[in-house]
Amino acid sequence: MSPAVPGDDFDCQTCGACCAYSADWPRFSMESDAELALIPEEFVAADFSGMRCENDRCSALDGTLGQHVGCRIYAVRPQVCRTCLPGDDECLTARQALSTRVLL
Repeated sequence: MSPAVPGDDFDCQTCGACCAYSADWPRFSMESDAELALIPEEFVAADFSGMRCENDRCSALDGTLGQHVGCRIYAVRPQVCRTCLPGDDECLTARQALSTRVLL
């Protein structure tokens, strides 16, 4: 199963699309300095604007898209990650963007 094919199953621990479709998405915006200090430095972008990505994939994402994924910093993940919910607009946008790239 493709990790980003929209459907009724929004199992985040299988999909991972929201963490792997755009290096511009996991940006810091509402975090306090104290919250940001909890995120391990190796996962933060060089310009401190958000999460470090390799290609379009967040460096904190572990596993294989569409099979089994998990966040290495789940307990201290940024607000943008906390507000993305299974099946919401952000989720569907990520799934669509990633599926388009996978199909190309």
